[in-house]
Amino acid sequence: MNRLMLYLILLIVLIMPCGLFAQEEKVTVSTVTRTETVGTISEVSPDTIVVRSETSSSPSHYKHSKTTTYVDDRGLPVSMETVKSGQPVTVYYTRDGDHMIANKVVIRKTTTTTETRE
Repeated sequence: MNRLMLYLILLIVLIMPCGLFAQEEKVTVSTVTRTETVGTISEVSPDTIVVRSETSSSPSHYKHSKTTTYVDDRGLPVSMETVKSGQPVTVYYTRDGDHMIANKVVIRKTTTTTETRE
């Protein structure tokens, strides 16, 4: 019986440190929110689009890259070079921390109606 007890104690002593030296795994969780803004482009730079929203008094800055898609209001692709200040847009973006990253920019047409009275 003493030998069995000795083996059990030895087994416990050998197994216990395994749990003590296990490394802690760190998990980082980030919240990503996708949304859209409707407004007018006030500035375009190589990595940023500034849009004045119809609902906010301060302009919003969106980072854009080679993966950002630019389309017209029918969904047809447009060249980034045609995007300029003064154009009405809808920007679909992802918020990542303090940054807003433009995923898709829809260039909208301005419509004006004129009435003629006789």
